[in-house]
Amino acid sequence: MHILYTLNDKFVPQVAAWICSVCENNEKWTVNFHIISAWITEKNQNEMRKLAEKYDNELYVYELKPLEEYFDFNFDTNWRNPIVLARLLVDKILPDNIDKLLYLDWDTIVRWNLNDLWNTDMWNKIIGMSIEPTEDKTRKDNLWLHDYPYCNAWVLLINMKRFREIKAWKIIIDYYKEHDGQLFANDQDAINASMKDEIYILPPKYNFYNIFWQYPHRFMKNLMWKVPYFSKKEYMESVRNPVIIHYLWEERPWRAWNHHKYKDDYKKYLWMTYRKDTPDEKWWRLYFVCWYLFNFVMKPFPALRYKIINYLIPKFMTYRKRQLKRG
Repeated sequence: MHILYTLNDKFVPQVAAWICSVCENNEKWTVNFHIISAWITEKNQNEMRKLAEKYDNELYVYELKPLEEYFDFNFDTNWRNPIVLARLLVDKILPDNIDKLLYLDWDTIVRWNLNDLWNTDMWNKIIGMSIEPTEDKTRKDNLWLHDYPYCNAWVLLINMKRFREIKAWKIIIDYYKEHDGQLFANDQDAINASMKDEIYILPPKYNFYNIFWQYPHRFMKNLMWKVPYFSKKEYMESVRNPVIIHYLWEERPWRAWNHHKYKDDYKKYLWMTYRKDTPDEKWWRLYFVCWYLFNFVMKPFPALRYKIINYLIPKFMTYRKRQLKRG
């Protein structure tokens, strides 16, 4: 099993917990961890490697060159860290002998065995992804996804053999270039638009995040318009017993005062690593008070909540972008 992660030195404690969660739940597999690094200290690299080796697994680190060496056009990742674009470079950076690859975002935890996910028959499609139903309809239309679901890129099961055969990297990058590197969700938008006939839909239990608590199944299904959505059974299975947790946005278990239902899963695996003494971030109390109050008030009004959130996200992104420019 080959699993990819992209990160910088800031997120090493979270990745340590993630490595441990994979190893603890997949003892029958030999796992090859691949880390695309935007600068991780040698000390942290060695510690992550030792953690993988403790379970008789291997960990490989690939230092990411300046992105300008991979892209011959200007791009704007908005407030996101440019390392997100490393997901597009897997066939440029990783060894050629990898035929299948599972990519996981840095803020995920694996709760159960990944055997069924890894052995998913994707019908020779290139990328397995999970549906993002709350995507704005106007943006979907702009990406020409009228009859296709929009998917997020937080968990990807990649058929590397076909990815290389059809030069998917070039197709995705060319689309990004044609849009002047100015896509709202950069690589995620480019993958959805350019690979829409090559996407296999993964069940939501492999990509669970807090949105499944905030909107009922019927509302999510209606947001899809005429495009099929997960069945209520699949939806509820992901809520009751998810396999992969994605700690989305600010509601993350290493931040004090959060009440994420699955925060103990992160704490459990972090405690089993050499980073178990990593302290929580302490300055989130006011944020979480406001956040949980907002969700409580909006619970009976999913449509209103959806409109408010979709209005605030661009404002938030603009604010974060200005903050990053200020350093």
